[in-house]
Amino acid sequence: MGTSVLSVRIDRELLERLRHHAARRGMSVQDYVVRTLIRDDFDQRFEAAVEETERFYNGSTPVT
Repeated sequence: MGTSVLSVRIDRELLERLRHHAARRGMSVQDYVVRTLIRDDFDQRFEAAVEETERFYNGSTPVT
């Protein structure tokens, strides 16, 4: 899998908070941001799959 570059302009306060969060986890800011985006993407895809399953079963099966 190839990679691409994404340039993002953010304010200094947010960057400092990201640095702090990343450092607490022993990660670079880049790795922290990428993992956060991956987790958010997974959450959205999982939610869509749950909704599709509910539509398939006409909402008759409760989701836990």
